[in-house]
Amino acid sequence: MSQHIPERIAIVGAGIGGCALGALLQRGGYNVRLFEQAPGFARVGAGIHLSPNLMRVMRFLSVDILALSFGQEPAAFVNRRGDTGALLYRLPLGNAANEVFGAPFVTLKRGDLHAALLSGLTPDSIAWGKRLVGLEPRGDAIELRFADQSSVRADIVIGADGLKSRVREALIGYERPTFSGQVAFRGAYPKALLGNLPVDDLTKWWCDDTFVLSYWLDNAREQFYFAAMTPQLEWPTDASSLPGDVHEMIGIFTGYHADVRHMLEHAPRDSVTKWALFERPANFIFGEDRVALIGDACHPMRPFMSQGAAMALEDAVVLLRALSGTTGFGAACAAYAAHRRERLALIHQVSSANTFMRGPTDPTWVFGYDALSDRPDSLPILQHVSRVPRWEVA
Repeated sequence: MSQHIPERIAIVGAGIGGCALGALLQRGGYNVRLFEQAPGFARVGAGIHLSPNLMRVMRFLSVDILALSFGQEPAAFVNRRGDTGALLYRLPLGNAANEVFGAPFVTLKRGDLHAALLSGLTPDSIAWGKRLVGLEPRGDAIELRFADQSSVRADIVIGADGLKSRVREALIGYERPTFSGQVAFRGAYPKALLGNLPVDDLTKWWCDDTFVLSYWLDNAREQFYFAAMTPQLEWPTDASSLPGDVHEMIGIFTGYHADVRHMLEHAPRDSVTKWALFERPANFIFGEDRVALIGDACHPMRPFMSQGAAMALEDAVVLLRALSGTTGFGAACAAYAAHRRERLALIHQVSSANTFMRGPTDPTWVFGYDALSDRPDSLPILQHVSRVPRWEVA
């Protein structure tokens, strides 16, 4: 750990990336407070993949067992032609994921992942109902101003506040996210509604410019989830999602295999939402002397590799490693950016192309990556530190 420890680190955003970073920093002995605009924790969001590169970080935080108790370890990641169902590629998972990649592969509800990461924080680490409206330098500190007229000072500010990051806006000005020209219908419903349809643990059904992804959200295989992606010329609102029209969805995917049509047709009408996929160009903004960004605040990308959460947790680990190996936050931020830029650019490129595992693939470069110890010549390997000082408001 660096001998030059910032006295107060403020993390804006207590989602998946923010909670992971907060827990990591606390284990590194740093004085951390999270500020979240939501009024409190709620188990919201769709399904999510926890690939082995993410699960390594969960294991380091000692929250992997909780995630495993919520979710399911698929036997395989199956890729099929959307129209005929012909097998394109099958990646063995289950025990094979541990043996080949060094950690499990898990599918579960996004809210359950969030709950697991929250459990890794010390109690009362999060100030809820704090929507950031501005950052102002105040001598050696930075003042965070919130919509409720309150403010707080910190030595370091880290933005983990997602696609519409207010921390990013404070750094470079307003920059409207770009609609990718693609939308996804998402839905979850009980297994009983599937009837006798045999369903693989995790399958991606591919056609030319559409796909359907399906998997289980729990270890009992009782909650079924799907995401059906299709091009769309425009998105009519600034909202991220709208209620989904099941008839519209079924019409778009009418040329798919009968099993896929069955999955979509049996979705309850009130269970389907339609999500716009937004992104930014790959000109990543990592931060500067006293402000840094992680996750979607830094590098939003299309979700076609299911690596958004994994990249946020990798960011958090590398940022902590950089802090542990330098004598100032500016140098740490530069080391963090240098270490992350190449990998993030490649993930961004492959995600945009939507080719990952469409045919025979070696995913080791993604799943086998270990942010905790990669390139130990340039950044220190993390060790557990038990001291966790309390945050004191300036």
